[in-house]
Amino acid sequence: MKNRALVFVLVLVLVLSIAPLAGAQGGFVATFSLPTTPAADGPLAGVDPSGQTVVYWHQHSGDRETALNEIIDEFNADNPWGITVQGSNQGSYNDIYQKMIAGIASGELPNLVVAYQNQSATYQLEDALTDMNIFVNDPQWGYNDDEKADFFQGFFMQDVNPQFGGARLGFPPNRSMEVLYVNLDGLAELGYDAPPTTWDEFKEMACAWTASGENRVGYTIRTDASFVAAATFALGGDIFDYENDAYVYNTEPTVYALQVMQDLIKDGCANRVAERYGDQNDFANSKNLFYIGSSSGMPFIASAIAESEAGEFEWTVAAIPYGDLGATTPTQNIYGASVSIPKSTPEEELAAWLFVRWMSEPEQQARWAEISKYFPVRASSATALADYLAEDPQFAAAFALLGNTRAEPPVAGYDVVRTMVEQETFFSILDGANVQSELDALTDAANEVYQTQFHQ
Repeated sequence: MKNRALVFVLVLVLVLSIAPLAGAQGGFVATFSLPTTPAADGPLAGVDPSGQTVVYWHQHSGDRETALNEIIDEFNADNPWGITVQGSNQGSYNDIYQKMIAGIASGELPNLVVAYQNQSATYQLEDALTDMNIFVNDPQWGYNDDEKADFFQGFFMQDVNPQFGGARLGFPPNRSMEVLYVNLDGLAELGYDAPPTTWDEFKEMACAWTASGENRVGYTIRTDASFVAAATFALGGDIFDYENDAYVYNTEPTVYALQVMQDLIKDGCANRVAERYGDQNDFANSKNLFYIGSSSGMPFIASAIAESEAGEFEWTVAAIPYGDLGATTPTQNIYGASVSIPKSTPEEELAAWLFVRWMSEPEQQARWAEISKYFPVRASSATALADYLAEDPQFAAAFALLGNTRAEPPVAGYDVVRTMVEQETFFSILDGANVQSELDALTDAANEVYQTQFHQ
């Protein structure tokens, strides 16, 4: 087994090396140092955000909501424009989506709302959102080149929507990614010294674990659309052709990855998730060698392992297997809801942007990352996170994978397509249906829905 302390040091060096690439700290302008008087020219000339109230609909609860409220209180107390942000938990992502659809019809909308990219695209079918490029690029209220370069570019560009001519329909407050959770002690028991980098290695290890003892199975398959995207991205493909504005679920990378899943079931080296969080629990109880899911779940995995009756074990997170079809480096599926600004008055919209801009500063980003366990969106946050990264090697390992990322389609109707993937196609494939035929049919059906129901 490799020296894990050395592995962590190498990971930390990689993480901290990201920040200097973004530009000097001296190039950054603090939000509270921006002028308190309206711009004299430009698209926001004469717009005064002073004294505005910003109603912010979000999904955070528990400790995250408590921490967010503290951060909001700090902004309200210190911002020089007298802006007041009112945070409001409006339930789940889907609850908020349904309330936004109703609000678009009634005209009763918040000033800032959490939204996945496909949700914001659906809102924009009714021209309900402000194009945030007007703020990002404004000479007085926006970002300079150093600041723009400091964002992880995959995050920064994720809300620039090709369906609406490059309009920026949201802005990222944080992100997570699909990662491979690995039982390192389990690998060592089997004689392996590193996580798999190919699906062939993954299958070999999963089957070896299944054969190594009672009540063991290599992997529990979660029929999740984000996994399908993640496996496709890792192998060098995509599920959406942006040049031709169409879904492409039937290309070689997706076919290859789902054929692996079917083979694992056939060979008895994997099973299906039987209940919600069943795969997480089986990994935490040493029944599974691997688990694949969101990096934001790391705190829950750590807690479950610590409380497991099977005993604690050493674990880490790694890249989704990527090397089978020629890729030499991993490409990770990054995701997460952004915040969008519904149309209201120019003054309210600018006030909402100033809160978003302040929340996106490296200091606030580092603070929120420690609290929420989401990734910060700016590379220079790594400096402020150095102590935390040293204390949490799993988070550091995941953070080190942020260099090469891709995102799921930001187009309207992707939520409908996700359901098709999860409840129809993936189930049929695990039941033994021909993988290529199923993915051909999915591609046709997804494009039919997209073109007829969710297209401009």
